[in-house]
Amino acid sequence: MKAIKGKPFFSGIHLRDNKSLSCGQKAETMPLPQEVYISLSQSLGKPAVPKVEKGAKVREGELLAVADGAISSNVFASIAGEVVDIKPLPCANGETETYVVIKGDGSGEKVTLPPLSAPDAEAIKERIKDCGIVGLGGAGFPAAVKVSPRTPVDTLIINGAECEPYLTCDHRLMLENAEEIARGARYIAKALGVSKIIIGIEANKRDCIAEFEKFDDIQPVLLKKQYPMGSEKHLIYVTTGRKVGLGKLPADHGVVVQNVATAFAVCEAVEKGKPLYERILTVSGGAVKQPKNLWVRVGTCVKDIVDYCGGEVTELIIKKDLQTVKTDADNQTETSKNRVTEKSAVKKVVQGGPMTGVALATYDVYVHKTTAGILLLDKKEAAAEEPTPCLNCGMCADVCPMHIMPMQTAFYSAAGDFETAAKLGGTAACIECGACEYVCPAKRPLIQAIRKTKAYLRGKGVPAPAVKPVDQKGRSAPTVPDKELGENQSENEKENKNG
Repeated sequence: MKAIKGKPFFSGIHLRDNKSLSCGQKAETMPLPQEVYISLSQSLGKPAVPKVEKGAKVREGELLAVADGAISSNVFASIAGEVVDIKPLPCANGETETYVVIKGDGSGEKVTLPPLSAPDAEAIKERIKDCGIVGLGGAGFPAAVKVSPRTPVDTLIINGAECEPYLTCDHRLMLENAEEIARGARYIAKALGVSKIIIGIEANKRDCIAEFEKFDDIQPVLLKKQYPMGSEKHLIYVTTGRKVGLGKLPADHGVVVQNVATAFAVCEAVEKGKPLYERILTVSGGAVKQPKNLWVRVGTCVKDIVDYCGGEVTELIIKKDLQTVKTDADNQTETSKNRVTEKSAVKKVVQGGPMTGVALATYDVYVHKTTAGILLLDKKEAAAEEPTPCLNCGMCADVCPMHIMPMQTAFYSAAGDFETAAKLGGTAACIECGACEYVCPAKRPLIQAIRKTKAYLRGKGVPAPAVKPVDQKGRSAPTVPDKELGENQSENEKENKNG
């Protein structure tokens, strides 16, 4: 089906995507790690409940922990071996999660669920749940919940925007596994009971557009290269023209969105019975020697991944060796030897994309189901400037795709008045895309202020205050009741952040 152009949306930013570092690198399968640390918090919601004990022998694909309620997901062993420990450890964002540590035995023993032949909608939903599939666009919302909406839907949108700079894993997946993604999309559509399938792909991936134009039942939509095009609400608008209101779910407007990697995982779950314990991710940045797109097992240490990609780029530091200085008084000359040392070029390491990812303090962090990238950024790429006082320029509000006031949130949260920060800043509507912080000439930590405000309000049990967003012409929209803002807010603000 021939691609059509998507609608434009107001605001947002245009970034240097830096995808050329890795977009031409075919996906490789990384060798199995000798040891994995698998977190029980692999999705939005509650951590899974462990079903194995220390000393247990497990096979690849074996169930380690079961979902604790609907907003949770099953967790599986990514290698065969022995469970040597179950312990709490800090994760990438500094919070503590429980990890199951498996030491590989090299046996390669594997277990899968039986493949499904001509499954009906209920069988597909059950298989998605059993295999622990979550949204792989960034948030990790359990896919089984999204394919069981409370309201009727008529459209499935597959998110192939991948608008975050540097990340190219979805690009390679669409090029190399378009057939599997298409079949996975059909399974999801069947589970939803819909026949209309749309795939949105940014204009910088025209080779992927060509791949999906081959299918008669999938409508490719060519998206403008604009950030945050991969945001769920914006993707829905540019592909269908439907606007998802504040505090509302896409399903309330007849739409469900899934990432291309999620569709691929669904295909493997249905046709091969393979649980989700492996994913594709991008290793890139100016400070890694060999940028790659890799298939990596969940629980793999980031250090092992960086080492597999050649390690860090180093730069030579040449200094005068003062102990070898010789002075010729007659000729008024001075000679000395140089001391040459190597220094890492890494300025910042980020897990995820540079706009919405998390900066790492150490390489001792482990891959989750939702890890889409590991970036080693040099001093030219990393934002390392010290913040200065706000200039009141309004640039953050100008580029905000949700038409809110980030500077108000930052101002009042700094004073400890989080309720006012949320009310005047429109914090409840923020999707944490980072566009405001990117353009801020004062380098203010706006997203940090927004997250701090949200965390405070959640901790105090304060409902998010109603805000008045504006439309593209600057007119105020009707206020949304407080109770609607709180409902499923976490899904709306986080899902498909990496696009």
